[in-house]
Amino acid sequence: MAAPGEPLMLKWPNDLMLGGKKLAGILLERNADRVAVGFGVNLTTAPSLEDREAAALAAEITLQAFAPLLAGSFARLLDLWRKSESSALVRAWEHRAHHVGSKLSVHVAKDEILSGRFGGLDPDGALRLMRDDGSIELIRAADIFLG
Repeated sequence: MAAPGEPLMLKWPNDLMLGGKKLAGILLERNADRVAVGFGVNLTTAPSLEDREAAALAAEITLQAFAPLLAGSFARLLDLWRKSESSALVRAWEHRAHHVGSKLSVHVAKDEILSGRFGGLDPDGALRLMRDDGSIELIRAADIFLG
């Protein structure tokens, strides 16, 4: 692991957080039976972000050690993805994410913000937003903020 003993957490839909700060972003795009994967990791410095704090791995791992670690982890997870039921992957993601019941602010459009609590993921990976009235809204694309 690149940051042993550090508090890593997934934040829907595509962020990896280190101590509550954005460390990495992941992008998947599917076309028929092919998936393109892209990601960015703050290795040496954390950028200044307008809307959130960022973290970097500089103190945790050298640049030379990171690439083989990432390649090995990616190969293992790709194999797992190919061999597992989607429900197992959803449960694994939820296990590493903010807890069910976490307060969320969901920015679905520039001027449209929904609030509620994290209700886990739907089988297809959509975020389940628990609204104050008890209803569940499925969110498939948005930027979320915890708290």
